[in-house]
Amino acid sequence: MTQTELKQEFIKLYGEGGDIRLFHSPGRVNLIGEHTDYNGGFVFPAALSMGTTIALRKRDDNIVRMKATDLPDMVTIDLSDLSGYKDLFWGNYQAGVLDELKKDGYTLVGCDMLYDDTLPHGGGLSSSAAIQVSTALTFATLAKEAEGKDEPVDMVAMAKIGQRSEHNYIGVKCGIMDQFASAMGKKNHAIFLRCSDLSYELVPMEMDGYTLIISNTNKKRGLADSKYNERRSECEEGLRILQTVLPDIKTLSDVSLDDFNKYGKVIENEVVYRRVRHVISENDRVLKSVEALKSGDMKTFGALMNASHDSLRDDYEVTGIELDTLVSEARNIPGVIGSRMTGAGFGGCTVTLAETSATEEFIEKVGKAYEAKIGYAASFYLSTIEDGGHEIF
Repeated sequence: MTQTELKQEFIKLYGEGGDIRLFHSPGRVNLIGEHTDYNGGFVFPAALSMGTTIALRKRDDNIVRMKATDLPDMVTIDLSDLSGYKDLFWGNYQAGVLDELKKDGYTLVGCDMLYDDTLPHGGGLSSSAAIQVSTALTFATLAKEAEGKDEPVDMVAMAKIGQRSEHNYIGVKCGIMDQFASAMGKKNHAIFLRCSDLSYELVPMEMDGYTLIISNTNKKRGLADSKYNERRSECEEGLRILQTVLPDIKTLSDVSLDDFNKYGKVIENEVVYRRVRHVISENDRVLKSVEALKSGDMKTFGALMNASHDSLRDDYEVTGIELDTLVSEARNIPGVIGSRMTGAGFGGCTVTLAETSATEEFIEKVGKAYEAKIGYAASFYLSTIEDGGHEIF
């Protein structure tokens, strides 16, 4: 809904009066670099126009009331004790962020809040990170005002708080990419990020004649219930084994593709070997992708996207029939130069780079083929690349 509509809904819910403010954080699409973030590697995400917008008004007590525009129930949180909200159907991500902010010494301020989410939940476009970063930015801003500090909110710190809240409160060992992209995105740029030290570079996205198409399998998945933590453990095992022959490495992403080809067979477990091969080859693909986009070589970038999906399918085994069907059907459309899953996998979305003239045919033919094979429809989104978390004035 529009900003005006959101404010009107807020007034219907909480009543007239006071200063209603708006904060927004986007979801993200990862162009390439999947399951590398928690291995200290390279990723290449971009912030989307879809995301989470919060309308809020401060209260004079220690209570936070929260509601989503698409859910019926209101959640009430007491800031004096944040331990009891982990099992909420909706609101646990916000409570986790508040808990981490409190641990970091922020002065939490009570308020009434209305969340409007335009991202598909469980679609792999980081709807949870958008909630985390928008919540963190909101309360950090209010805290600084309450403390009389006239300084901008540190958005890298907000990304870290979002990640820690997911680790400590939700129980998922996510990487930093989703929160970082939501916090630090820039319009018409992608973020080349090294997750081990959070060094990054904003790379202009020259999309003249091309469109990014996001295709949603509409297969719901929960990270905590998926094999995400299993894959992470397999990577940690592979790292321990490689450190016996490469003692100076601290993450899998410290290993070059040449070194892996030379020493990788020390990993005797075939499954662990393939998991590690994906991570190291994926880092190499990210580096090549950044150079391709800097030079305007979209065809090479598209080929690297294809290779990324094939590795995620065969070596990392996180795709499945829904994602593989969307990708294979996409590659049959003239004008498509690259297509891959994006996000953690096990459902969620694909991202496709196509000539803009192919967009209509893509949605029609891929949608028809997917529904015929899977039995239910996919959804398609055309999104621009936008700024990260900010207050809307």
